[in-house]
Amino acid sequence: MTIFLTILLTLLQIYYYILIMYVLLSWIPEIRNSRFYFFVHQIADPYMRLFRGIIVIGQMDFTPIVGFLLYGFGLRYFTAFVQSIG
Repeated sequence: MTIFLTILLTLLQIYYYILIMYVLLSWIPEIRNSRFYFFVHQIADPYMRLFRGIIVIGQMDFTPIVGFLLYGFGLRYFTAFVQSIG
């Protein structure tokens, strides 16, 4: 059980970095046509789509901040849970 939770925690941490990569790459218009960005987009967009359009000021969408905060809190508590078991 501990091994399963450790593997799940590692996958969730990798997904967190994919989310960061998705947001950073979205700032570069030329890279949006690449296969790498398409791959990252396919992985990260289902989660980020949940929060899209919540906080929009002018042309700036601050929605990724909400997504990162919630994901970060969840990841932090899950990490503490896994460490308390093992």
